[in-house]
Amino acid sequence: MSPNKLKLDEETISCSICLDLLKHPVTIPCGHSYCMNCIKTHWDGEDKKGIHSCPQCRKDFKPRPVLVKSTILASLVEELRKTGLEDAPADLCYAGPEDVSCDVCTERKLKAVKSCLVCLASYCEKHLQPHYEAPPLQKHQLVEPSKKLQENICPRHDEVMKIFCRTDQQCICYLCLMDEHKGHKTVPATAGRAEKQKELEASRQQIQQGIQDRQKDVKLLQQEVEAINVSADKTVEDSEKIFNQLIRLIQKRSSDVKHRIKSQQEYEVRRASKLQEKLEQEITELKRKDAELEQLSHTEDHNQFLHNYPSVSALSESTHSSSIKSRPQRHFEDVTTAVGELKDKLQDLLTEEWMTIPMIISEVDVLLPGTEPDTRADFLMYSQELSFDPNTANQELVLSEGNRKATLVKEEQSYPDHPERFLHYHQVLSKKGLTGRCYWEVEWSGGVCVAAAYRDISRHWTVKSAFGFSDKSWSLSSTKMGYRFDHRKDEVVISGPLTSRVGVYLDHRAGVLSFYSVSETMTLLHRVQTTFTQPLHAGVRFHNTKGNTAQFVQLE
Repeated sequence: MSPNKLKLDEETISCSICLDLLKHPVTIPCGHSYCMNCIKTHWDGEDKKGIHSCPQCRKDFKPRPVLVKSTILASLVEELRKTGLEDAPADLCYAGPEDVSCDVCTERKLKAVKSCLVCLASYCEKHLQPHYEAPPLQKHQLVEPSKKLQENICPRHDEVMKIFCRTDQQCICYLCLMDEHKGHKTVPATAGRAEKQKELEASRQQIQQGIQDRQKDVKLLQQEVEAINVSADKTVEDSEKIFNQLIRLIQKRSSDVKHRIKSQQEYEVRRASKLQEKLEQEITELKRKDAELEQLSHTEDHNQFLHNYPSVSALSESTHSSSIKSRPQRHFEDVTTAVGELKDKLQDLLTEEWMTIPMIISEVDVLLPGTEPDTRADFLMYSQELSFDPNTANQELVLSEGNRKATLVKEEQSYPDHPERFLHYHQVLSKKGLTGRCYWEVEWSGGVCVAAAYRDISRHWTVKSAFGFSDKSWSLSSTKMGYRFDHRKDEVVISGPLTSRVGVYLDHRAGVLSFYSVSETMTLLHRVQTTFTQPLHAGVRFHNTKGNTAQFVQLE
């Protein structure tokens, strides 16, 4: 069977409904053939009462024709299946719903291989041949198959748009040039394309440069991450060695104290034992002498008594001079006291110096741009254990809970005079100054403002000593309508969810101070961007209402 004959047969025995080789082929009265199930489904879906039509020629039939299997077509289909020619050859690819179809094919349309921008039509390989062979058509511009050829037609004048209007930045036809685009700056579409092509290339160069820059940044970040991991692992290892050395040193000191105590115990017990043994010997001797004297005292013969008295009454000289006096039994208790004092000093030192270590950790600088943490868990990485400084507390404030809680009592307390004490406003500062990245939360009740301030803020009877009313402090207060932020003479009214807890985030190096409303979620209330010149101290200021409280929250 020749190739041309096979091609004709395959076109003939394909169902125009499912576009596949016929399955159980049937031929209807008009001569067209379909798969039995395809034509049944088609007729079942027709709305015309009692009238059925051919999907190709649209000829109507009444009544509905009886479908009989075409044995000849069935045999031909089976033969093609056996010879492996079920799939269309490479030069006979039929167009599917998503393909661009040939505009020339009259029967079943093939896929277009090219579209012509002059003809505004798409062609299969067969119908494209004249564009390769006919000289007038060889000048036409062929492009990849496109479904958008009609967009090259002017919707107003139905003409090909070959002109680009620079004024309106759009393609137009020559009739548009005489109408609404009259007087506009125009160039041929090819020239407009050349201009835009240059802009496109410039944009591509910019994008490619951006890609290269970002790839470079990615590489630097990868190196930075590797360096962070190496540095962190080494620091953990070195820190463990140092802490282990410290532990061993304390254990050695503990062993030394134990050894000294035991040695001294043995020495003193040995001395006491020797003295006890000597005293017991003297007691024995004295008892013997006492027995002799008692016996002599019972002698009735006066002459015999006087004769024996000199030899019996004479006592040997004793070297014993007792210095043992009754006193409270305190032997090594002073050592316990000294060790306890050492423990307290070491604990205070570790508490004070230890806080610098988390701050140094939080100040680790990487290549990343400065951004605030995203989640509360991220914020808690920078949490600080804060307490109020009693030396700064106004005399009508009471500190409790390890100086973490302040309460306004409106009664003067017996605080000693101190130059750092706030004299007028009911406020107090934290003991520790803050640098690096820090986060803390304040639980408040009543009228309270949460603040951050320099240590050298005024303490005198002036409005500048109030948190938020000078260039040395920043404060956030709760109001009936929301919140208010104060700094110097600036006041910002803020809307946000009213909660009993406020979180404060400080990035001292980046100059960022942020206040958050804390509940089940964290809501940013206000952010300050400035330059900090000193360490900041957390603080609170109370409105003039007795019973208001503010407490640093212990964060885990």
